[in-house]
Amino acid sequence: MQPVGPYRFTEALGVCQVGTAWWAIDGQDRLVTVAVLDGAAATDQPWREAFANAANAMAHSPDGQRYVNADFAAAKPWVAYPSEEGMGAQRLFQTLGMDLHPAEAEADVLIPATGTVANPPQPVSGAPVSGTPTSGAPLPWAMHAAVPAHQQVPQQPMPHQQAPQPVVPRQQPPVEAAPISPARPVSPADVPPADPFADPVRRIQPVARPARRRGPSVALVAVLVVLVVAVGTGALLWANSGDEDSPSGPDPATSFATAAPAASAAVPGLRPWTQAAPYSAEERALAIAAPSLVFVEASFTGMLRDAKSNAPISPTPVTFKRRCSGFVVNADGMVVTNGQCVRPTDDSARERALYTLGRILVDQKRLTAAGLDGYVRTKLATTRFTGTDPASPFTSQVSGQFNVARGDLAASPAVPGQVVRVLEPDAGNLAVVKLSQAKLPAVELGPAEGSGPGSVLLLLGYQTTDTAFRGARFTVESKVVQVTGTGDQGSVAVQRVNDDIGIYSHGGIAVDTTGRVVGVVDSDRAADGGANRALVPVSAATSLLGEAGVTNSLSDADRLYRTGLDAWFTGRSGTAVSHLAAVAEAEPTNLLAQAYRQSAADREKLAADEPNPSALPAVIFAALGGALVVGLLALLLRRRQR
Repeated sequence: MQPVGPYRFTEALGVCQVGTAWWAIDGQDRLVTVAVLDGAAATDQPWREAFANAANAMAHSPDGQRYVNADFAAAKPWVAYPSEEGMGAQRLFQTLGMDLHPAEAEADVLIPATGTVANPPQPVSGAPVSGTPTSGAPLPWAMHAAVPAHQQVPQQPMPHQQAPQPVVPRQQPPVEAAPISPARPVSPADVPPADPFADPVRRIQPVARPARRRGPSVALVAVLVVLVVAVGTGALLWANSGDEDSPSGPDPATSFATAAPAASAAVPGLRPWTQAAPYSAEERALAIAAPSLVFVEASFTGMLRDAKSNAPISPTPVTFKRRCSGFVVNADGMVVTNGQCVRPTDDSARERALYTLGRILVDQKRLTAAGLDGYVRTKLATTRFTGTDPASPFTSQVSGQFNVARGDLAASPAVPGQVVRVLEPDAGNLAVVKLSQAKLPAVELGPAEGSGPGSVLLLLGYQTTDTAFRGARFTVESKVVQVTGTGDQGSVAVQRVNDDIGIYSHGGIAVDTTGRVVGVVDSDRAADGGANRALVPVSAATSLLGEAGVTNSLSDADRLYRTGLDAWFTGRSGTAVSHLAAVAEAEPTNLLAQAYRQSAADREKLAADEPNPSALPAVIFAALGGALVVGLLALLLRRRQR
């Protein structure tokens, strides 16, 4: 079998009536298990929908498994699971009601030519085989796509789970086979008594009736009806079969799911397909907006002095850093971020500098950790934070990083920046920063009016799981949230949401299903600890950009990127490859353009290696029509001979 997607198959894990599970290795030589729907089931739409719904149901259940990659639009749909999380591929087939057998059991594999199962499993204890579901809870995907009745196979429940119950479409009532009773000896009592008056020879023979002319027989009419239906269905299938440029993949949903997905495993950079269901509205919004996200780090250096004498309270300068998120608004490198992050107020800067000095004193054993907060409160009102000269301000440096970022990084790939304009905390707490790099992917600002309470949005911002502050690794994270209400922070009416990403997400964005910005993330002053659950309206960002003489605009590469993503999400792999390759060359920091281009190329190659399934129904119906025509001619000849 040809490898699926980015994987190299090494060994078959097992086979069942509708597919095969494989051991495989990805591009980084990591072991995965891959479930492939093949045979007649791969061309059967109910089975394809059941396969996709079962994988998504497993991914979103509390004790389920999330897959690392999938392609439900392929000729043979497939799903890949990390090996360290168990036999995900085997569990997927068990969810579908199929037990895997050793790969050597070739006779149990679905026969592609007919769609029947060779050597199906026998029912237990002589029970009749039936498509009627037994009692119990339905499969989690049963509400979306039912398993075809003619392909259901009973199975024994696993020791650790309840036996899955197959679901039969209502329009196809099951046909139960009559149970076969075991043979028993025939006793004399079973034989009826002989009739002594019975004569084995019939004495009076009936008179043969003369043949009479009749109209078309019932069999002939039935043949004509079947012939018309077969030819019409074959023609319809042939007419609906499209070429490569017609959309063949599932369209993304038009709204986010109201429940946030499970946290994704750490990955090298942003991979939307690991943070959201494949082909969903969430993945699409992530793919559009995420390349514009910027990790912003600002460094501040100065002297802490006694407010009356201007004498330094520390012989050496004090440096502290602030980290946050931001987003690019045009290809020239203009970034919107959090105002307090890049230009804190004097009071805020002095407090952060005192905490930095206090921690140094704790390390030197000159201050206890328990006394740190008291030390800062005591010194806050009697100190100043200035430059090396008492009359000069403290200095600052700002830089930005894309994709995966590192703290305390002064050289490339960190891009130096310059603060252009800042809104005060009570006026929106936003800032515009100019990065010294062009050809950057930008995001589009949405309408000025915000989403009302109850709206479901997607938050994007930088976060880290590292405990060490200095060289921590930061990646773009996302979370589906819901607007719970509104409130005022200073003179600005903000929206409040029910969840957040983390402390470094302020300056990040909330987007709608089109990937447009509908709010900028800020700390909620009304919340305990000031969690980043407030959204500054887009109107505040638009006003700030206008004051700075900056416009929010998409470049030709940005528009081409969105067109390429449209092609990817609608199954037009060839168009996606050409568009996204051009974007990757025009915007080198847009690594998602490169990733989706590679995925589209892999999907296109896989489709080229597999036979076109759309022609199979037409061939079958053409053969059936020919056979019926021959049968019809034979019946007509027999009638003429009579």
